[in-house]
This record gives sequence, C-alpha cells and structure tokens, in this order.
Amino acid sequence: MKTEYLKITGDARTDEEVIERAAAVIRRGGLVAIPTETVYGLAGSALLEDSAKKIYAAKGRPSDNPLIVHIAYPEDAERIAYPDEIFTALAGRFMPGPLTVVLPKKDCIPDTVTAGGDTVAVRCPSNPVAHRLIEVSGHPIAAPSANRSGIPSPTRAEHVLADMDGRIDMILDGGPCEIGLESTVIRLDGNGSCTILRPGAVTAEMLGEVCRSVRIAPAVIEPSLANGIRPESPGMKYKHYAPKADLLLVDAPHDAFADYVRTHAEGKYGVLAWDEDAALFPEGALLSLGPRGDAREASRRLFSLLRQADERAFTTVYAELPPAEGETLAYYNRIIRAAGCRIIRP
Repeated sequence: MKTEYLKITGDARTDEEVIERAAAVIRRGGLVAIPTETVYGLAGSALLEDSAKKIYAAKGRPSDNPLIVHIAYPEDAERIAYPDEIFTALAGRFMPGPLTVVLPKKDCIPDTVTAGGDTVAVRCPSNPVAHRLIEVSGHPIAAPSANRSGIPSPTRAEHVLADMDGRIDMILDGGPCEIGLESTVIRLDGNGSCTILRPGAVTAEMLGEVCRSVRIAPAVIEPSLANGIRPESPGMKYKHYAPKADLLLVDAPHDAFADYVRTHAEGKYGVLAWDEDAALFPEGALLSLGPRGDAREASRRLFSLLRQADERAFTTVYAELPPAEGETLAYYNRIIRAAGCRIIRP
C-alpha cells in the first residue's frame, strides 16, 4: 500500500479539498492519520467493522484493547450511545476538548470497535482538521494513536510517517499537537460520580467542578490490569509508550536523582530533566522537559523526547519519578507505562 502524505496549509480552499479526499477514504473503509489536540490519531469509520479490523492490524494492537470513537459535536453522542444528564453537563464544560466518556453503546457500533464490550468511549476533538473530517465524512471515527502498538504516541506527522508508511492510506500533516498526551477517559458511575480510567489534560480537580465525586481507577497508578480482565479504556492493560532505550525511573529527591545518575549511569545515556538541570549532566545527555515544574510542557514534550532518545541511540534513559497527582498524574501514568513500571528506589 502506498501512503499518501498531504499537508494542511492554512489555505481554506486547498485544505477543504484535502479533507474531502480524506473523507472519501474514511467512507470507503480506509485509514487516515489525522492531527488532534492530543496526539495524532489513526482514523477509520466507527460504523464499519472492517475499518476497526484494519486499525488493529496496522498498529499491531491487541484486539481486546477498545477504540475511542470521535464525533463532530457532543449532541452526536446520541447517534452511537446513550448519554445522560451528567454527560451533557461534562460536554458543556469540556467538549470539544481532551475528554473521553465511556457510555452504553448502540448497536450501530460494531463489537470490533469496543473489543466486544457493551460500552463505547466517546470524544469530541477540538482540533479543526479532525472536527472537519468527521463532519465531512458523515461517519463517527474510531481513532487510537497513529503509531505501532507499544511505542511512544506520535505528536507530529513525521512520527506517523516513520511508523505507518505503507500500512495506511493517508496522512494529514496538521503540525505538532498542542497537548501531547492522549485524552482523559472517564466512566460515569451514577449519582453524578465518575472514575478516571486514563488521566489526561482534564484533571480530577477539573472534573470535580462538574461531578459530585471523582475516583481514580487503581490501574491508573498501579502497573496494569491482570491477565484475563477486559480493559474499559485504552492504556489500562498493556505496556505502552516505550522507547527502544531502557527507561529507568528513579524515586528520589531532586538532588539525589542527579547524584544517582552521575554515579550509576554507563554507556550512552540520556536524562529526562528540566532546563535548569542541564549543567548537572554530561553535554548531550539532556532530554529537556522545559522549565522546572511546568507539568503541561513536560507532558507535551514527553512522547517526542522518548522518540528523540532512540534517534540519538541512547541505550538508557533516566527520569525522576513524578508525583501521581494533579496536573502531573497524566505524565506519571504515561512514564511508568513507558518504563514497564521499573522504579529504582536508592
């Protein structure tokens, strides 16, 4: 298969022609990599069983790992699921945007999309390219991250090209993603309560502005689900986001982290650290997370930095274990998955 690579230029007429071509691919059951505000998604029709099968095959993704369905407008959820009052309230506060809500599904969504479950994860992206493609295609779109399963998610079109060239029909280059980590996924528990199944840019504190109570699923912080348990959300069961380099997390105060790396690191290694820490490590070792304490910027850079580690042929990458709370929770969740939950406690 030859993968067509098309750029979004900012010219309204040209871009509309590109989106029309991509929409035709979606309607005939093909796959298009698209930009979203979170990461690049591998889009196929959520109404066509074969499209979901193609997504799993292109990614090498386990078929028990459900897909998120993207819609153009929050009210379109009624087409594919059974939303309730709390969904409507959440949609009014956070949609379009990086929030996914698990709802009871309607029969129009094939079991291949939901991994055989009776619920469907629903999201309304804010990225204008993704929004317009869903609108023009007339199909809700199933779209996991547009990378081979298990490696860092793509935040630029060139990442997608490296992973998916020859495996999908088309790539739309809409520039770098704004957020850099996948959406927050929640389950509604009744009585105005919800559970976070995967953390993202919409934090527990933000959800608490709408929901009566917010719980965090144990699998968000703990290593993974046990074998034989069906995941409710992507990212709950398998090792994800991992570079080829050996990623090691060090649970130690800041100064002790730097001391540990300097005394234990061997070979060609990199360090995920803040800009202000560059002088603490050998020249060329820093993989910069940005200004100290900026959790949003660190999250935006994480996947790209993990890919850079492999491009720079690092054999090992060291990182501080971040706190599992607030804006840092999503970063924590992704990096412990990327490290296979290997944590060093000096």
